[in-house]
Amino acid sequence: MSSPELRYRLLGPSGLRVSELCLGTMSFGEQWGFGADEATSHRVLDAYAAAGGNFLDTANKYHGGQTEEFVGRWLGDKRERMVVATKYTLAMDHDDPNTAGNHRKNMVRSVEHSLRRLGTDYIDLLWVHAWDRWTPYAETMRALDDLVRSGKVLYVGVSDTPAWVVSASQVLAELRGWSQFVGLQIEYSLLQRTPERDLLPMAEHFGLSVLAWAPLAAGVLTGKYTRGGAEDALRKQANEARGRTSERALRIAREVDTIADELAVSSAQVAVAWVQAQGYGFIPIVGARKVEQILDTMGAGQVTLEPAQLARLDELSRVEMGFPHDFLSSKGVLDMVRSETRPRIDGRPGQG
Repeated sequence: MSSPELRYRLLGPSGLRVSELCLGTMSFGEQWGFGADEATSHRVLDAYAAAGGNFLDTANKYHGGQTEEFVGRWLGDKRERMVVATKYTLAMDHDDPNTAGNHRKNMVRSVEHSLRRLGTDYIDLLWVHAWDRWTPYAETMRALDDLVRSGKVLYVGVSDTPAWVVSASQVLAELRGWSQFVGLQIEYSLLQRTPERDLLPMAEHFGLSVLAWAPLAAGVLTGKYTRGGAEDALRKQANEARGRTSERALRIAREVDTIADELAVSSAQVAVAWVQAQGYGFIPIVGARKVEQILDTMGAGQVTLEPAQLARLDELSRVEMGFPHDFLSSKGVLDMVRSETRPRIDGRPGQG
């Protein structure tokens, strides 16, 4: 299978150039009972880099730190060419309460440990891994800015956090002259579109790139469940628990298969291409335990979904927006908010 050539785009409001696909590394490691060994992980990294890939996403928590070690030993003299992102927040020692959370102590400790495991003296992008409601966001933002000013971190981003927290954090950082988030990392796929209610409009407002994890819905959108593929029992059980194998989910997956057949590409490529089709700021995070998986997924950048195909996928997968979105878009409310002359008013593009 030939290697595609990846393109680059700017990360959020920054000038940093990153690949149109980000390589997620959670499948690198063996401490969690699944994943690729170090030699296989390095072959996946080689294949990604050979296609021009330069954006790696990892976390201190993955396989108890083993993933960062695998990545660090691969980097070597390639370090300057790669944009290395890692995360902190999640507990590393369950007997020590301060090895978890978004407070300054855990942040500083986590970054120092990640630097050692990665074999580098700086991290390109540090993600806040998840919202910690016990830590004031002001403490987190000030501590992140201190790390940027120290040179140990170049950019900061936020993952798995409510829109109001991200918004408040961004505004506070802007007012104080602190480093602001350049990216938002969230679960987003044809099976998980609820971020469209608040998270995605918020990201658009602040110009944040959207790093979409699980764009393949943990394998459900690859055809594994609809074309008779094999799946390990633990993964299948987890997907059932998350509702990813419901009848609705499988209808969407079958439509992905149908469109893949129409285009003579893989189902995985269609699912990833759908995320990319949502706009310039959308960057799927794709993982792989085998070289052939990353080679296949990287081909998504060469897939163009026709408007009719996008419409079919949208019809099956769209979610109810709920209050206040449905209320505010109703005709009666629009007539009152904008007056009945609104059909003659040309609003700004994208405002509806």
